[in-house]
Amino acid sequence: MTTDQIILFTLFAAVFGMLLWGRFRYDLVAFATLMAGVVLGVVPTKDAFAGFGHPATIVVALVLVVSAGLVRSGAVYLITRTLVDATRSLGAHIAIMGAVGGILSAFMNNVAALALLMPVDVQTARKAGRAPGLSLMPLSFATILGGMVTLIGTPPNIIIATIREDALGEPFRMFDFAPVGSVAAIAGLAFVALIGWRLIPRAAEGGAGQLDEMRDYIAELTVPEESDLIGQRIADLGDAAEKNDVAIIGLIRKGKRRYGAARAVAIEAGDALVLEARPDALDEFRSALSLDFTEAGHEDLLRADSAGLTLIEAVVPEGAQIEGRSAKMIGLGWRRRTVLMGIARRGLSITKQVRGTEIQAGDILLLLAPSETADDVIDWLGVMPLADRGLAVTANEKVWLAIGIFAAAVAAAAFGLLYLPVALGLVVVAFVLAKIVPIKEVYTHIEWSVVVLLGSMIPLGAALQTSGGTELIAGWLTTLTDGMPAWAVLTVLMVVTMTLSDVLNNTATTIVAAPVGIQMAQTLGVDPDPFLMAVAVAASCAFLTPIGHKNNTLILGPGGYDFGDYWRMGLPLEILIVAVSIPAILVFWPL
Repeated sequence: MTTDQIILFTLFAAVFGMLLWGRFRYDLVAFATLMAGVVLGVVPTKDAFAGFGHPATIVVALVLVVSAGLVRSGAVYLITRTLVDATRSLGAHIAIMGAVGGILSAFMNNVAALALLMPVDVQTARKAGRAPGLSLMPLSFATILGGMVTLIGTPPNIIIATIREDALGEPFRMFDFAPVGSVAAIAGLAFVALIGWRLIPRAAEGGAGQLDEMRDYIAELTVPEESDLIGQRIADLGDAAEKNDVAIIGLIRKGKRRYGAARAVAIEAGDALVLEARPDALDEFRSALSLDFTEAGHEDLLRADSAGLTLIEAVVPEGAQIEGRSAKMIGLGWRRRTVLMGIARRGLSITKQVRGTEIQAGDILLLLAPSETADDVIDWLGVMPLADRGLAVTANEKVWLAIGIFAAAVAAAAFGLLYLPVALGLVVVAFVLAKIVPIKEVYTHIEWSVVVLLGSMIPLGAALQTSGGTELIAGWLTTLTDGMPAWAVLTVLMVVTMTLSDVLNNTATTIVAAPVGIQMAQTLGVDPDPFLMAVAVAASCAFLTPIGHKNNTLILGPGGYDFGDYWRMGLPLEILIVAVSIPAILVFWPL
């Protein structure tokens, strides 16, 4: 190996190691690695920021804005509200929701599709009296599967199309992924609806997995001045706590937390009781004992709003503004007049004050906010509500206008009349001019962490290819599969890519695996398109862990899942995807 190859392999090993560790955000890891590559001389200075203007990066950003326009116009809920019915059997519900999720995710970002459908699914579970964990995982998998069908459905397809353009002179078109992607998606959806949901662990069906029982929050309420509780012991509150179904698990005094020993301590003004309870029980207990919110003065600020207060339950996705930070750090109270009342974190205890606790992806937050600004608070935090807030639309009469503009752009791109980034850019311009997406919200809908990740990884991937690194990896895989038939080589490539995608970001996996696939094809003297299709399918199919795909992380808390629950349905699903995709690739994209 050359010096440049050794440096690049070391940098990629560091990236993958840091992503697995999860201590730092993936966009920070990628950008820091890019800067290291420039300093070490393996990435040319003139190419350092070329990734930020790359078509793949632009398309991913534009798709997010277009998705927001389709939501705000009411186009999505026009579909979901018509088809969802809580009286259906669980299997029928999963089949219908999965089909809707799959279709939506084919034409919009699949994370956005899940975020839209998750509140609908949770509410349907509540009405049907069943645990949301029985249907949320199938819904997540369905939205991942649907993204494989079109060019804009998932970032790996966008990246592969542009890599093909760089390597072979022409990108994949809008529906080039449809033949193989549809076969894999339909087979996967059928498995999920008929068999897969039955493999979900029993823990998700009852007990901690039940909708109401699962969401026990760790919360704090403060003892006000001149309270009747002053001088009493924590143990004296046992009857009131039991009556209101609240567990008192500690006390905070002057910023220091006390646990079991606190039960014998006399209560003082300003003490914060650390509680574990459901939202309704917390409110009843607060009212019964005349307790205050933990942030002094914020109750008066909140009640000054004429529309009153509302409780919001919301799940934290990756990349949310509050992820990795605390409510105190972002100024939730003074900026948005909102109190973080509690945090539900599956399988973990909250060991700090609630306001000072660092929020993680998958946490469920209990927020108390002014009713008239509740939607703004949710959008500002970047969290996903677990209840249908109703349509946040500009005007219902613009539903068909939004659909028509988007459909025209898709058709123009599909028939080669417009370059896809240009077509999507025109959609964004039209949405803004038609006031479907307010101009002030255009940039808020772009997931900048993904843009930074892509912009950073693309130059690194290009450097690996120009240095001969991808040729080395392809040579190793070719040697490993020496003497095997073509379908077996494709299978090995799919399995390796799928395994990486289960534990790493699928964008990073695609940037490395796609050039390797092209190099393997050239080494074997066959058409590279089947290998690119194999990478496209494999990179999208991350079903074994909650960290393999953002959608899996998003349902972790609301579904009441443990880390090891995903593989039970995910492993047979991945095996099925490989089994049906290889023949489909050989039929539609012959070697």
